[in-house]
Amino acid sequence: MQIRNWIRPAVVGLCIGGCAGMGMQGGVNQETRAAVAPTGTLRVAFLLGPIYATKDSATGELTGVAVDLGKELARRVGVPFQAVAYSNPPALIGGAKSGEWDVAMSGINAERAAAMDFSAPYMEVEQGYLVRAGVPVATAADVDKAGIRIGVLEKSGAELHLSKALEHAELVRVNSPAENFALLDTGKVEVIAATKTALFAGATSRPGSRVLDGRIVVEPIGMGVPKGRNAAAAMYVAKYVEEAKSANLVAAAIKGAGLRGVAVAPPR
Repeated sequence: MQIRNWIRPAVVGLCIGGCAGMGMQGGVNQETRAAVAPTGTLRVAFLLGPIYATKDSATGELTGVAVDLGKELARRVGVPFQAVAYSNPPALIGGAKSGEWDVAMSGINAERAAAMDFSAPYMEVEQGYLVRAGVPVATAADVDKAGIRIGVLEKSGAELHLSKALEHAELVRVNSPAENFALLDTGKVEVIAATKTALFAGATSRPGSRVLDGRIVVEPIGMGVPKGRNAAAAMYVAKYVEEAKSANLVAAAIKGAGLRGVAVAPPR
């Protein structure tokens, strides 16, 4: 559970109580608005996938927790909302450095904290295993054995944990969730590791596959702003996260998205 232990020093050292004058419910002043959304539009970044948001194949509409929380944040700031979706973590991190977004929703870890300043987590996500049909793996303890190949998204919470924890199984790293499931479907891996929400969804269309009980790790998900952005932006986003948790906005978004293996993070 290294991710959990790391959160406290990694989360931005902000005095949440000192933000009381920012007017979260009654609008924001121009300085704060310019800090949070310098282009006049709130560009909210996230990874495509059930935990954050999914795209309707017919309409292209994005829906999910990241969209719900991002739109509400934009409403409070008083600017339009713009979704900035990425297929993998390295691309999202690169977007922080090149100025492609203003606020990101992302798993919290040390590598990402080098590129962005995080709020406390707004939700916690279980990572687990999905086993291909016909593979004799019954428990999580059976996975770490010679001859077992595990597909995993590069730089994801599961990959960062398993790269240190595994002793015998082989990791096969991919660049997108779709590639991860493709490894399973083509028999190139016996198991894939990902968020349990994605695994439960994937198992429904793969007869005989099964999501193993238990979890690899619990990944904290927070909101971040690009490293070095005006401190007012990080403070405002951090306060918004706490209000979104206490006002049940996060819980409602999770319920609306039908996520499994996901919980609202404790208040800070």
